[in-house]
Amino acid sequence: MPLPVPGRGSCQAGRMRRTALVRGLAAVPLSALVLLAGCGGDAQEAGSSSSATSPSGASSSGATSAAPATGSGPSAEPGAESAPPFSADLATDTAEAVAGEGPSVVTGIRVAQQEGYSRVVFDLSGSATPGWDVAYTDTPTQEGSGSTLEVPPGSYLRVTLTGVTNPYEAPGVPEAATGYAAAQAAPVQGVYYDSVFEGQALAYVGVSAQQPFRVFALSNPTRVVVDVQAG
Repeated sequence: MPLPVPGRGSCQAGRMRRTALVRGLAAVPLSALVLLAGCGGDAQEAGSSSSATSPSGASSSGATSAAPATGSGPSAEPGAESAPPFSADLATDTAEAVAGEGPSVVTGIRVAQQEGYSRVVFDLSGSATPGWDVAYTDTPTQEGSGSTLEVPPGSYLRVTLTGVTNPYEAPGVPEAATGYAAAQAAPVQGVYYDSVFEGQALAYVGVSAQQPFRVFALSNPTRVVVDVQAG
């Protein structure tokens, strides 16, 4: 079932070959979350805050920035132009990284409720566009150690962003906090961010059940967007 594609300001849509392939945002009180969400210019994004659970686990990376924001409600982004529609499905979605200026650090994660789908936005510093490998998995595991993450039951989209900067290589750029944060944007139930390991940022998007999804990139500022179709 095709989904409406948001407009993009100087942005590129990334949908390339599909093959197979989040560690963690500690859930924090609502007062610590600000959901902006999404992408697109003519398209609408969520802007109001949703509730979050109490912390569900300690971060293994020691990040201190705010946890991923979640919520619902429209808010537009400037400077977009429409793009041709493309379909969402259950297949693995991959794309190659594109070089740019400045360190590419994941600085925030936002969740939005849209008509017919939920949107997860990964905000990044710099002008480079990361690559990605996004696919469903039954068991969320930590990068490197392979340990199973303590997350709520359900289905998970494993989101791997490639070509990103290790946080210690960009000390002046705050990284998104690791851990799990709940969302009220069905079918998305929450996001777990696992930080960066060897130039790859890992996150898990929890959903109530496997649903078709799509992935694309936007620029100015740099974002990677994952849309999950509502059932």
